[in-house]
Amino acid sequence: MQSLYESDFRSDSNIYDIANRNISAYQEECDKTYIHKCVGEVIKNLKKIDKIISDAAPEWPIDQIAKIDKAILRVAIYELLFSRDIPPKVVINEAVEIAKIYGSENSSKFVNGVLGTLFKNDPRYSQDGIDDNIVEAEQDIPEYNDDINLIDINK
Repeated sequence: MQSLYESDFRSDSNIYDIANRNISAYQEECDKTYIHKCVGEVIKNLKKIDKIISDAAPEWPIDQIAKIDKAILRVAIYELLFSRDIPPKVVINEAVEIAKIYGSENSSKFVNGVLGTLFKNDPRYSQDGIDDNIVEAEQDIPEYNDDINLIDINK
């Protein structure tokens, strides 16, 4: 997220150079392979991801969304719709928590709203078409804080 955020300010820089600098600063605390895969796939699919954000939040033009919120959403949308290695409720919860820490007062609500809309509208996550992997993974997901207002997968 940090590397994508920085690249939004420094569009002339190589995303991998930015990521490698951030990795070297936090080497003990990060998964270099995941970071490279994530930033590479987000950049590769940036137009698609930004279109998804625009469609989910039509009242907010992509260039008017706070850069930190965009970075958080880009990573979460990659994980939620492109990678799908992480259970959707975990992706949404982590994005909301990151938005609470790094974003503005309303960032967590905005991020939750966009991701909740995507989750609710994606047929892979509907009750009838839910993946078996998601059902199994949900059993290990801890209870979420009620004030986050995550979409209930069973509704």
